[in-house]
Amino acid sequence: MNEKSTLFLGLALMIIMLGMGLSLVVDDFKRIVQRPVAVIGGLVLQLVVLPLIAFGIAYILHLPDFIAVGLIILAACPGGATSNLITHLAKGDTALSVTLTALSSFITIVSIPVVINIGLETFLGSGNTIQLDVADTIKKILLVSIIPIVLGMALRRFFPLLATKAEKPVRIASAILLFVIIIGIVVKEKENIITYFAQAGIAALLLNVLSMAVGFGGAKLLKLNTAQATSISIETGIQNGTMAIAIAVGILHRSDFSIAAGVYSLIMFFTGGFIVFLMNTRNGEQHV
Repeated sequence: MNEKSTLFLGLALMIIMLGMGLSLVVDDFKRIVQRPVAVIGGLVLQLVVLPLIAFGIAYILHLPDFIAVGLIILAACPGGATSNLITHLAKGDTALSVTLTALSSFITIVSIPVVINIGLETFLGSGNTIQLDVADTIKKILLVSIIPIVLGMALRRFFPLLATKAEKPVRIASAILLFVIIIGIVVKEKENIITYFAQAGIAALLLNVLSMAVGFGGAKLLKLNTAQATSISIETGIQNGTMAIAIAVGILHRSDFSIAAGVYSLIMFFTGGFIVFLMNTRNGEQHV
């Protein structure tokens, strides 16, 4: 991946995270005090249980090393703005979804390098030449993720009219950028894409479906209501594929590590659509 492509990836992620920031307010972070069980439970499921599921899938399916590492990178990333939109459409607790996305985005500054380094050592061996520099990775995540989020929040706080007008165009631009990134990966790896999809497709689908199921079940064990459980399920199961691709290509300089995230990003729109249909059908039946 050349320097221009890496720069484009970074800028794409910054725009996507700016769009997420435009939808956030300070009160979103205060809900941890108002709903400690829902917020803490959701964070544990997303930041601890999800990576464990990814490691389990990689071991059980005996995935090729580069697919396994790609799956771990994906599981280490926070939820994105897409999870908030799917939660809203599925009639989940949108405020809880936004809170979990916001908090996990900040916490993963530290957790991403730790989880990915464990993945690299586990699947490539302790003698591998790839090592994620923790301090450098934190700096890069701050630059392309956290700073745009804070900027977006500041725009909403001080220029609410501008932020409201910009929110929809930025969201559309984010979707287009993600599509362009995935197409770019497909074109670059066109000779191997069928093989890669065969290798990563089942793993990506399992990660997506199992993590959503575990998220919903875990929330119910905590005696949360269905709307909250729906939010936690989607937050646990819908990850920021763009960030995973940016880390694989822009930081680790391995485009093959991005295959799992690219496949996953396609799959999650279908499973997310199914969840929206399922929850709307369920809610409709309850009101008959």
